[in-house]
Amino acid sequence: MTVVMRLRALVRDETAQDLMEYALLVTLIALVVVGALTVTGTNVSAVFTDIANKIVPAG
Repeated sequence: MTVVMRLRALVRDETAQDLMEYALLVTLIALVVVGALTVTGTNVSAVFTDIANKIVPAG
């Protein structure tokens, strides 16, 4: 079986296409989650820094 024939068989195989769609979907979801956590983490860090700056040290 030549390489071209194997590629054609892979393109025709619907299970491979479904697997690729799921992989792309998982990748997109992971990117959105990472982006959301990055923004949220930055905002939470800013809030805690603001609180820490407002606390008067005892002494």
